[in-house]
Parts: sequence; structure tokens; C-alpha cells
Amino acid sequence: MKLTMLGTGHAVVTGYYNTCFVLEENGQFFLVDGGGGGFLLNRLEEAGVPWHEIHDIFVTHKHTDHILGIIWMIRLWLAALSHGKAKGELNIYGNDVVIDALRQFTHIIFTEKENEFVDKGLNFIVVHDGEEKAIIGHMVRFYDIRASKVKQFGLIVNLGDGKSLVCNGDETFNDECAPLIQGATWFMHEAFCLYSQADIFKPYEKGHSTAKDAAEIAESLGVDNLILYHTEDSNVGTRKDLYTQEASQFFTGNVYVPEDLEVIEL
Repeated sequence: MKLTMLGTGHAVVTGYYNTCFVLEENGQFFLVDGGGGGFLLNRLEEAGVPWHEIHDIFVTHKHTDHILGIIWMIRLWLAALSHGKAKGELNIYGNDVVIDALRQFTHIIFTEKENEFVDKGLNFIVVHDGEEKAIIGHMVRFYDIRASKVKQFGLIVNLGDGKSLVCNGDETFNDECAPLIQGATWFMHEAFCLYSQADIFKPYEKGHSTAKDAAEIAESLGVDNLILYHTEDSNVGTRKDLYTQEASQFFTGNVYVPEDLEVIEL
């Protein structure tokens, strides 16, 4: 499986796109979040991912930097469906808060004709804490990350052969989720900034972590590989080195700090 980071920045960045990514295997695509707008389409094109071949999307939570890019995917799919040009269907997964927001957006923004295809080609699917779905040939488990600001789900992808990929959303780790993540092969965790710059960016006031914090969490969970994302953008050009250096002091596994459009082979 291949993971392509379409964006790696937090909500208010200009040097990166907001955090979202695509999982790809055997020509099938699974999009997780959409960033904050139409630039998602640019990122997909640059990554060589045809939007019309994405049939599964998961939205972690309803914050603007994760959900608004999905509106553009809905627009394209509804237009294709209403003109009889769609090949297959689009499934959009999310918790009840996310799906309610997307339904309201869709009802208000799009035409009556286009809305006829909601749940008849463009399918909004509520997932519950602990629920599993088969997506691009793998079992995916959704879980409530116990976020402090808004209801948010993460996901655990069974990669086969005892390997797993965990995406913990964009808030810091809650100890209640430890049994789900312990020993994961790949662990994606937000790192709002460096610990050495916490006084500047104040991550703890926003429910976020530093690279040091994420590394200590990963070490305590015994995961093999740590992927850091959802960062500030004052360190464009040097972020990879700086974040890797800080995290490697506290985590004995492999540290990845991907740039936008960087690919990781899982």
C-alpha cells in the first residue's frame, strides 16, 4: 500500500496545504480528509490521483481545514451523477456530526436535481466507534479519539500480515485509546510545532502536541514507525530535519516528517 500526503499543515498555513492524504493499492484509492478548499483538486492532480477514481472518503471531523475540500469532491461527483457520467459511486464515511454537516452543506449548496443523487450514488455513511468497514481491500476500524474540541474519529487500517496503520486525527493522543494502537506498525500523530518553539505556537492551548510529545507517546505505545504531520509552516525547507531531530531523541523507531505530496510505502 502507498500513502501520499496531499497536505501536511495545520488549519492556518500558507507554506503547506492542510493535512489530508490518500491510501492507494491495486489502483484503488481511499481519501482521508480534504483540506480547506478547492486546492485539494490541484493536489490530487499533482499526485496523479484521478478524482473520479476515488470511491471512498473518510472525514475525521468537521473543522474547516478537513471538511471543506470534500465539498469540491461532492460537487464533482454530483455533477457526474446528474449527467450520467459517473463510473461507480462515492461513499463518504464519518461520525454523525460530520455526516450531518455534509448533508446540510449539500442540501444548501447544490441544485435540487443534484441532491436527488444523495444516497443514490453519493452515499453518506455514518460510522460508529469501533465499527469496521472493508475499504480498498482492507478492513478499516474507526474509533473515537476522545477529542476535546469537537467529535473526531481516527482509523486503523489492517495491512495484513499483522501490520497496521493508525491515523489518530489532529488532536493529541488520549490514553483511553492505547489498547487499540499498542504495537502498531505505522502511527500517524499530529505535531503542531517543535517543543523548543512551544512558547511561540502554544500548542497545548489548542489541544495539540509537539514533535517531542508525539515521539514520547509513540515510544510508550511500542509502535515501529512514527509519521508527524499537521504542523506550523514557519520552518518550510528545514522542517523535516528539525522535527526528525527532536522526535528521534525520544523515539527509538523510524521517524517520518513528510512534505506535501511525499509518498511513503507502507
